[in-house]
Amino acid sequence: MRIIPAIDIIEGKCVRLTKGDYETKKIYNENPIEVAKQFQDSGIEYLHLVDLDGAKASKIVNYKVLETIASKTSLKIDFGGGLKSDDDLRIAFNSGAKQVTGGSIAVKNASIFQNWIDTYGSQRIILGADANNEKIAVNGWQEDSGLDLIPFIVNYQKKGIKYVICTDIAKDGMLEGASSDLYKRILTRIPDINLIASGGVSNVNDIHELNAIGCDGAIIGKAIYENKISLRELEQFIINN
Repeated sequence: MRIIPAIDIIEGKCVRLTKGDYETKKIYNENPIEVAKQFQDSGIEYLHLVDLDGAKASKIVNYKVLETIASKTSLKIDFGGGLKSDDDLRIAFNSGAKQVTGGSIAVKNASIFQNWIDTYGSQRIILGADANNEKIAVNGWQEDSGLDLIPFIVNYQKKGIKYVICTDIAKDGMLEGASSDLYKRILTRIPDINLIASGGVSNVNDIHELNAIGCDGAIIGKAIYENKISLRELEQFIINN
């Protein structure tokens, strides 16, 4: 299982939110490249970079941060947050993203998202399946789409999607453990999807549990920044797995 630390960006700074609420913003570092280099120095290969300004603006905003991290580290970056147009996608890839994540766009404008899959291939386009009570949420998690989570993923798998980031919004930033039962149900129904768990990881035991379930990756955010999981522990997990 891949260890994928998260860096969320507001105004060029590394921040974390709780349950996607911008009012809960906490700044952890003024310089995201410092954080990214610490991850790389710990043997981590992947990074989940989220443009929270972009998510609010419905267009890419912090692409310069992406460009800096991509040019100054060897991290393989998946980038998301506000990607709504073909131009947004081109900017993200030109700025160094290896993969991009589309969430709201996959609900609101399925034809554009399908075109991204067809144009760039299923290795580069990730489906963002963010859910509250197993209903897909959109627009920075502020709106319930009414779509059921698992059928939503199944539908896009039929359209070529291979990678899915699934965030249980109720768990995000709470440090109360990941939604293991939910991920088990998804993988039982869709065993050949590359499922990336996101939200709630609070300690290294959660990581081992997600690995045992069969998740392709685990995105870890606040647990790192609040020193619930050390980079040394992540390094050991990578070495041993």
